[in-house]
Amino acid sequence: MAEEQTRADTSRRAAVRDTYDRIATHFAATREYAWPEVETFVETHADGLETDSDTPLTGLDLGCGNCRHAELLAPHCEPVVGLDASRGLLETGRERACEREFEVALCQGDAARLPLATDSVDIAVYVATLHHLPTQRARRDSLDELARVLAPDGRALLSVWSTAHDKFDETEGFDTTVEWTLPGGEIVDRFYHIYSPEEFDTALEASALEVLEWEVSSGNCYATVAGAADSSPRAE
Repeated sequence: MAEEQTRADTSRRAAVRDTYDRIATHFAATREYAWPEVETFVETHADGLETDSDTPLTGLDLGCGNCRHAELLAPHCEPVVGLDASRGLLETGRERACEREFEVALCQGDAARLPLATDSVDIAVYVATLHHLPTQRARRDSLDELARVLAPDGRALLSVWSTAHDKFDETEGFDTTVEWTLPGGEIVDRFYHIYSPEEFDTALEASALEVLEWEVSSGNCYATVAGAADSSPRAE
């Protein structure tokens, strides 16, 4: 039964990856600008971390897409890693980095099993991605993986869509699909897990992350987090 569940989970995550490969170019073209919340986070925390460190910072844009947020990290970090499951989106990130002349080390990978060393990341941005992981276990594992790779003084910004958004009537978290319309009218469904604010708070508290700040803004839940002192994976 466990093996069957693992195969089903893998298939669902592959489907999400394939969806973004399919819409990558058009999707990236609509994601030109960095989020103000990310700009504020980077300005606030990167400067402080640089002051306290004698070595260059390592940055991570987790679910990097076209690297609009890796671009913010690049002046402060050496290197910045941009990780995404979608090879198509990584290609748009490569193009942006070349055009705008910033450095980013691109990596196709799984947000629930990061190919990064423990305590290796000083500052991370993980926005609008966690809610695309299609199983509760993957989302839980991803939070613990973020805690594992964050350095002792590291900081990360997370965001997810929530039921506080005007477009939702539900008050509890739920799975859904949101349509993406390609040029020419083709509609592609994208998986989302819509968190309730309470569910997001509970998920963070159950993870190996330490929550430093938490807020709901424009229908998104945001949290600034640190890796806990003991970020080893929890026992099943």
